[in-house]
Amino acid sequence: MAISRAFAQEQPPSEAPIRDLDTVVVSGVQPGPGMWKVSKGDHALWVLGTISPLPKRMEWEARDVEAVIAQAQEYIESPGVRIDADVGFFQRLTLLPKAFAARKNPDGQTLQQVVPADMYARWLVLKRKYMGNDAGVEQWRPMFAAMELYQEAIEDTGLKQSGVVAPVIDRAVRRYKVSKTSPLVTIAISDPKVALTEFRESRLDDLDCFGKTLQRLESDLGTMRERANAWAIGDLEALRALPYSDQNEACLRAAAQAGVLRKRAGDIEAQVEARWLGTAEKALANNAVTFAVLPMRELLKPDGYIAKLQARGYTVEAP
Repeated sequence: MAISRAFAQEQPPSEAPIRDLDTVVVSGVQPGPGMWKVSKGDHALWVLGTISPLPKRMEWEARDVEAVIAQAQEYIESPGVRIDADVGFFQRLTLLPKAFAARKNPDGQTLQQVVPADMYARWLVLKRKYMGNDAGVEQWRPMFAAMELYQEAIEDTGLKQSGVVAPVIDRAVRRYKVSKTSPLVTIAISDPKVALTEFRESRLDDLDCFGKTLQRLESDLGTMRERANAWAIGDLEALRALPYSDQNEACLRAAAQAGVLRKRAGDIEAQVEARWLGTAEKALANNAVTFAVLPMRELLKPDGYIAKLQARGYTVEAP
């Protein structure tokens, strides 16, 4: 095994062509998708599904969303995790791509040493295409190397990861003075120095994240553009029909399952789901109108958050 791996690593990486489809990314003013309506009696929760990336040069015309926000008593933000620790630790642990020591592989290992040879060969092809000869990233953990590669690739495709939807919603929420709820799971880090040391010395189960990022950039860029276009023009049938390969789920799972967090917080994913569902049910009980955002996958998959509300007896109407 060791001999074959070493031999494979000595060979030049495969120059298999990377499929770049000529999908034209939409621009200008676009309506975005409709909202899901979850209701019980005369109380309604309106949910907008979001995706990333979106077209870089589009302007979202959010007339329907703004009309809901104008009537809403509460805005529920997207679910997530908050680290409760000192600021220095927060910056190092939750913004890891900016933390030089924490993002590096333990024991000074390189990407070539920690990922399978065939996967490393594919990485080199994509790295040359989107990053050039960046030697520093070769010291990074697979998850953070994948995140950097993905960001560089997205910038070359006419798409961007953020800055299209959130600013529009935030302006409307401020304008209409709507109460904002952040359904975040808080992880208390009472021993930040110990936790950071543990993280630096530990390994992440992030090969799945690394591999799926490579796969997405090799084969899904055209579909990614189509999906971004479908969201922009509000074509939900196209969103349902397009294959949804989201490496972010694998990367987030790797981060959430890191030992330094799991031993302090348990099953983080289950807690995030429970927190959002509890927040949504409370809002439905107390408010005539509530507005919320969720990743589109939670609206489209059969066991997503909205499907679970429906299973609890709420009426769900898709756009």
